[in-house]
Amino acid sequence: MSSHLGNGPQNGGPTGPAGQTRAKVLTIDSMNPLVKKVEYAVRGPIVARATELEKELEKGVPKPFKQVIKANIGDAHAMGQKPITFLRQVISLCVNPDLLDNESFPADARERARRILQGCKGGSLGSYSDSVGVEVIRKDIAAYIERRDGFPSDPDNIFLSTGASDAIKNMVKLLVRGEGRDQTGVMIPIPQYPLYSAVVAELNAVQVNYYLDEDNNWALDIAELERSVKEAREHCTPRVLCVINPGNPTGQVLSKENVQEIIKFAAREHLFLMADEVYQDNIYADGCAFHSFKKTLMELGPDYAGLELASFHSTSKGYMGECGFRGGYMEVINMDPQVKLQLKKLVSTKLCPPVSGQATMDCVVNPPQPGEPSYESFIKEKTAVLTSLAERAKLVAETFNSIEGVTCNTVQGAMYAFPRIHLPQRAVDKAKSLGQSPDGFYALQLLEQAGICVVPGSGFGQRDGTYHFRTTILPQPDKLKIFMDAFTAFHNKFLKEYAD
Repeated sequence: MSSHLGNGPQNGGPTGPAGQTRAKVLTIDSMNPLVKKVEYAVRGPIVARATELEKELEKGVPKPFKQVIKANIGDAHAMGQKPITFLRQVISLCVNPDLLDNESFPADARERARRILQGCKGGSLGSYSDSVGVEVIRKDIAAYIERRDGFPSDPDNIFLSTGASDAIKNMVKLLVRGEGRDQTGVMIPIPQYPLYSAVVAELNAVQVNYYLDEDNNWALDIAELERSVKEAREHCTPRVLCVINPGNPTGQVLSKENVQEIIKFAAREHLFLMADEVYQDNIYADGCAFHSFKKTLMELGPDYAGLELASFHSTSKGYMGECGFRGGYMEVINMDPQVKLQLKKLVSTKLCPPVSGQATMDCVVNPPQPGEPSYESFIKEKTAVLTSLAERAKLVAETFNSIEGVTCNTVQGAMYAFPRIHLPQRAVDKAKSLGQSPDGFYALQLLEQAGICVVPGSGFGQRDGTYHFRTTILPQPDKLKIFMDAFTAFHNKFLKEYAD
């Protein structure tokens, strides 16, 4: 019996007949080539190096900085934001129902938790939900959309999801088909959130870029959309237009007129419209407001009544910042009933989104109301978060614009700045000699010398010959000052070192 033990082929070991090394079934050459095309800069090699540096600091390895500031991703709690008390109370009660009669929790939090649990199978957050989500939560989302937009929302059009990302991927998956000139083209903004280019690559669709206007605060110009779709039709079939509002990474907020123009364009060009609205609570600049695509579509009247639209929201952004719960939803409008059945089938393959994330989403769409015990404290916490973010958005843009060789548009909304860095030619040449993108080289030097982790603009897309990086505005005020001071010192040193 012992003769059959060891690392031989019977036990899945590395050797084959006569001790020969067994060739692996899955190699970098034999694996799915579409996966190799996927890139996601937000968690790319610079971020991996930032984690290594943190571990080196913990071991006492000398560095020219005392801490690594990870400004690469919109993770509010990781950057020091405190959770909203009401949300965590409701989730705590849902996770531990034994606390439901504990009067140290406010009555409205206990009522919300009971209602959510009554909608869960077996009264437990640990059970599977329907694949489209817990029914009572879908009803609450529909009611929230009705309050927001002033138009009816059908719970049957609501699909809970694992963050907004999963719903976005499912929607693109439905739209992808064809080969050659019939292959689906997906129109995405440049700069874009890398999820979109990653999904397009993985699903073997065609990425169709349209460029935002940096000289006009990253505005979306309809003439640019028209150029993009016309050129794309020479080699593929554009079927979907993706819009991010407020913008990521660019922080712009679309005017109502702009949203109307986009809807009319999508209708004119026979495009499915996908509206990424996860930052709808994050509006900072004077004169800016969030205008949902759903509401604007309804207001445009019967001429546009049939336009197909999917819009997305999430627990990860806004004032909540509850990224780890992975809560989100999608509302579909004017979807063919047979396609909706196919969508329900598709989401059923993953059984259901995290039910804890669904419960968190319910707290977002069904928050404390005037007169309820938690209302005043909830509003106080929510307002404090959004006010602080607005102050940081202004501070970051103003500071970048005060530094030689850096220009930054107003951060009207969302959680990021996307400053342009005007690099000396010697720095560009140095980067290219190392096989790196110029902004990637800059970002890596910023990390190694100042301990600041940002994402190069090349990871989001940018016009040729321009260089940017994305940074969050999420570091708390004390850490943000350290961030800006360290950045300024690094940048001035970098310019001096590579001066032409």
